[in-house]
Amino acid sequence: MGISSRVPPTFQSAAPAALADPQLRRNLGKATTTIRAKRAAVAAEMPDWEGLRERGRRVKEDVLRNLDQYLLQLEESVSEAGGRVHWARDGAEATKIIGDLVAASGAREVVKVKSITTDEVGLNEALSARGVEPIETDLAELIIQLAGEQSSHFLVPAIHKNRTQIRDLFRASLDRPGLSDDPQELAEAARLHLRKKFLDAEVAISGANFAIAETGTVGVVESEGNGRMCLTLPKVLISLMGIEKVLPTFGDLEVFLQLLPRSSTGERMNPYTTLWTGTTPGDGPEEFHLVLLDNGRTRVLADPIGRQALHCIRCSACLNICPVYERVGGHAYHATYPGPIGSILTPQLLGAGKHDSLPFASTLCGACVDVCPVKIEIPRVLLHLRGRSVEGSRWPITRARSGHRASSFQERLVMRLLGWVFRSPRLYRLGLRLGRHVQRRFANDGWIQRIPGYGSGWTLGRDLAALPPESFRDWWKRQGGGESE
Repeated sequence: MGISSRVPPTFQSAAPAALADPQLRRNLGKATTTIRAKRAAVAAEMPDWEGLRERGRRVKEDVLRNLDQYLLQLEESVSEAGGRVHWARDGAEATKIIGDLVAASGAREVVKVKSITTDEVGLNEALSARGVEPIETDLAELIIQLAGEQSSHFLVPAIHKNRTQIRDLFRASLDRPGLSDDPQELAEAARLHLRKKFLDAEVAISGANFAIAETGTVGVVESEGNGRMCLTLPKVLISLMGIEKVLPTFGDLEVFLQLLPRSSTGERMNPYTTLWTGTTPGDGPEEFHLVLLDNGRTRVLADPIGRQALHCIRCSACLNICPVYERVGGHAYHATYPGPIGSILTPQLLGAGKHDSLPFASTLCGACVDVCPVKIEIPRVLLHLRGRSVEGSRWPITRARSGHRASSFQERLVMRLLGWVFRSPRLYRLGLRLGRHVQRRFANDGWIQRIPGYGSGWTLGRDLAALPPESFRDWWKRQGGGESE
């Protein structure tokens, strides 16, 4: 599900299977509702939450305006502190750099801190191909790895599973036949499985939530303590970071260490915040390598509207509030980055022709803007990418059964016809009468659940409200209110 050269299935072709899974919807609904409520409560405690969001947005804008300078400053600071910086133009270069570093250490296993960026480049698969076993140490990532699945959420990768499903997985994979579905027992089973891995590991691989250009400090925030184990015990630490994660000064952490936990886990602070600057003899890893990844980010930076996607701090607040994501989950997006932010980030990272359907995986309700801690205007970028897709004749809405793409010419023709109808009150009234007549075959209890032919794609995952028996204008005229014109 990471970034690859193949053209993935469209969201519209993948979503119906997810919509048909009631257990998935129950799992997602319960988890996202809980997280939303916690986030709202802790955000409301802040005396100037909106001011904090605005400051975060401004810091991110400054980073993107001066990204080249901050990255060079970061490289210098890390090097002065005893670390080494590597530059990767794409995922292939990143996995080769990391694979070569692991090979030089002689390690056959590596422990990993949860990292979306390593998923983006397909690092686990690349290491396995070189005979190295990557071991996920985050509980949810371990669940996904044991199940042979892909993450479906930034914060809670196994959000699509309930504890009974996890119990059955652990019984089979960890040889614990008597395990119950009690959360404490499940966590203890994972802890016992991972403890020896932590102590034996020679190499650890992490992502990075932030890196400070001023000092060369790199930071990871997490909730379980597995990150602290990985970041301090092994001799070699390799961190893969998207180039947009750099922050100018150490003081900027004050902003984001307040925004991130409240927006992601609904907590006032992260249980574990690990910061390190280079290497220190006799304390922590003996080698530190920071791999800076482009992988399409400079292409995104070149778009004045689309570059907002690079502000993202991976809090997942937009996923938890999105009505589309809540009903289909992350796997329907067939991308490392799902949900609203993934719908604007993934197509830009990949470029034209791949994941062009994702900007259409939205109702444009705008809820994502209200909760985004750095005020990314996701609906605006969605519309921008939709327009770019249509102009490039890559219209992604699919027909219901054939799976063929409808042409942009057909879409423009439909919109032009509707424009004529909406400009003429007479044609509009005629259209309403015709619509009421036609819908008799399909309407049931005020809803249309299926439209045949070309329009069938609209009802694959939604019901349409039927036209009312009488319009307001006709009712007004019948009541003696004058002409309906």
